[in-house]
Amino acid sequence: MNAGLQNIFISLGAMQVARRIPFDDPVVLNYVRLGYIASQLIILGTYFYVSYKVKQKNDQTVLKYVDQPNPMSPTSGGLVTTTVRDYDLSETSKLLRGAYFGVAMMAFFHFYLKYTQPLFVQALMGLKNLYDAKPVAIHIFGRPADGDLKRPWKAQTMLGSAAGPQTDSASIAEAEKVGTKKED
Repeated sequence: MNAGLQNIFISLGAMQVARRIPFDDPVVLNYVRLGYIASQLIILGTYFYVSYKVKQKNDQTVLKYVDQPNPMSPTSGGLVTTTVRDYDLSETSKLLRGAYFGVAMMAFFHFYLKYTQPLFVQALMGLKNLYDAKPVAIHIFGRPADGDLKRPWKAQTMLGSAAGPQTDSASIAEAEKVGTKKED
């Protein structure tokens, strides 16, 4: 099943369970807060450990691909030449920024808007997204970088089609003709 559809089903199921949790009870609410904080610490700790493992492996294999242009950034896209180490670190950094953003949003929802159910749902979703993260699959679970885990990774969309960088030699040769973009 597609990861996007799994996220929807898990969210809907977690919301149904969260409706049955008595968040009015301060003891229960504190346990849910503690569970959310524990899940976020696990997520952040895992991403930092992945960064450590990537730096420890120090894979200097050259990786070339044509990045998709971002409509919001006119200088994006083009040929990218990097190493596996730098690519994995940049992808892990993106995951860390996403986790930080999620914590900030949850702090806003919980402390300013006084929502409590999202704490429970996001604790579960964060752990599920951690399990689905490609750097975690390679560097912690030890899966080989083949198939879906082959670099550069394609972003999954809601309907299952993956959009991402082009790695075929024709696309790379065309991008080299136009100009190069070096990522260090």
